[in-house]
Amino acid sequence: MKLLNYTNQKLSLFVFALIAAWGIFFFYAMNSEIMDETDDMLQSYRDIFIKKALSEPKLLNSFEDTTFAGYSIRPISDEDARNYKERFYDEEAYFPDEDEHIPVRVYKSVFRASDQRYYELEIRLSTVERDDMIETLSICLFALFVLLSATIIAGNRLILKQSFKPLNKLLKWLDSVAPGKAVPDLNNRTKITEFAQLNEAAYTMSLRNFRAYEQQKQFIENASHELQTPLAIALNKIEMLTQSENISEQQLAEIDSLHKALNKAIKMNKSLLFLSRIENEQFSDKKEINLNRLVRELSADFIEIYADKHLDFILEEKNQCTVRMNEDLANTLTTNLIKNAFMHTSRNGKISVTINTSTLQIENSGDEKLDEKRIFQRFYRSGQTKNDNSTGLGLAIVQSIAVSNRIAFRYEYDGKHRFVLKFVK
Repeated sequence: MKLLNYTNQKLSLFVFALIAAWGIFFFYAMNSEIMDETDDMLQSYRDIFIKKALSEPKLLNSFEDTTFAGYSIRPISDEDARNYKERFYDEEAYFPDEDEHIPVRVYKSVFRASDQRYYELEIRLSTVERDDMIETLSICLFALFVLLSATIIAGNRLILKQSFKPLNKLLKWLDSVAPGKAVPDLNNRTKITEFAQLNEAAYTMSLRNFRAYEQQKQFIENASHELQTPLAIALNKIEMLTQSENISEQQLAEIDSLHKALNKAIKMNKSLLFLSRIENEQFSDKKEINLNRLVRELSADFIEIYADKHLDFILEEKNQCTVRMNEDLANTLTTNLIKNAFMHTSRNGKISVTINTSTLQIENSGDEKLDEKRIFQRFYRSGQTKNDNSTGLGLAIVQSIAVSNRIAFRYEYDGKHRFVLKFVK
C-alpha cells in the first residue's frame, strides 16, 4: 500500500471515529435538553394548575383533556401522600378527536388543597412536536456527519498528496539510478525538512555507491591484467622447461604437476573475476537468446569431447525457449550446466535435457544426493567429484547469473540429479 493511501486511510478512520463520537454526544445532549425543556413545561403547568385550584376549589372535581395537554386529579390518603414520589415518564394516550394513539410525556405530582386533603395531579403533554424535532435533528446531524466526513477526508487526501510530491519525485529519481551509470541531478526542492534531508541522504549515498562501483570495477580490471600476465608467463616458462634436453623423468613429472596447478590457478582467477563482474552488474547489454539453438550447439561439442564415456544423451525440445539476457551470460549459464552434467556422469550413464517455453531442465544419473545447502557455494566439491581440474565455481557462477537475471534456479534429486531453470517473462 502506498504511503499516501496508508496515511489517508488512518487519518480518515480517526476523523470518522471522532466525528461519529461527537455526533452521538451532540445527539444525546440535544435530546436530553429537549426532554428537560418538556419536563420544565410540565412543572410550570403544575404550578399554574395548583394556584388556580387553590383559588377555585371546584376545579378539584373537574377533568380536562386536549390534544396537546390534559390533566386528571384524584384524591389520595395522607399516608400515600407522605411516601409519594414525583415522576416523569413516556407513554401513548388515545385522543378521541384524532382517533389515534399519540405519544405523551406524563408528569405525576401531589399537592394539598384548601380542604386540607391530598390530591394526585397527572399532567400529560403531547410529544409529537418534540419527536418530530428530534427526528429532524437526527436527519440534519447525519447529513452534516456525512458531508463533514467526506469534506475532511477529501481535503486531507488533497493536502497529503501535495505534501508527498517531493517523496514521489525522489522515488522516481531513485528508479533512474543504475549501477555503472553516472548519478543524475536531483532537482527536488521542498520546504519539508525531513524530505530535504532524505533528498540529501539519497543523493550522497548514490554518489558514494557510484564511486565505490567505479573503484571496484577498476580494481577488477587491474587484477585481471596484473594476475593473468604473470601466470601466463610462468606457464610459458614451464612449457619451455619441458623442452630441455637434460631433464629427467622425475623432473618432468614435477613440472607437469606444476603446469596443472598453474592452469587451475588461471581458471580460478578468471572464474572469480567473472563472478565479480556478474555481481557488479557489468553485463548490461541484453538481447533475445534462443536457448534451443544454444543448447544444441553446446551439446554437440560436449558429446564429442566426452565420447570416450559412452554417455546416453537425450535432448527433448518441447517448445521454443527465448530469453532476454546478456549473450555471454547466457552462454556461460548453459555451458556450465551441461558441462557439469557431462563431467559428473559416470561412464555409460545417461543425460537428459528438456526445453520448454520457459524452462530448461538438465538431468544426469547419479548414486548420491548432493548437499542442497552447499551445492551453490563457491569451492564446494562433493565426494563424487574426482576431477582435480574442477575449480568448484561452476554452479556458483550459474547461481549468480540466475540471481542477477531473476531466473529461478533449483536442484532436485530422485535417483538422478536434476537442475531446473525457470525463466520469468
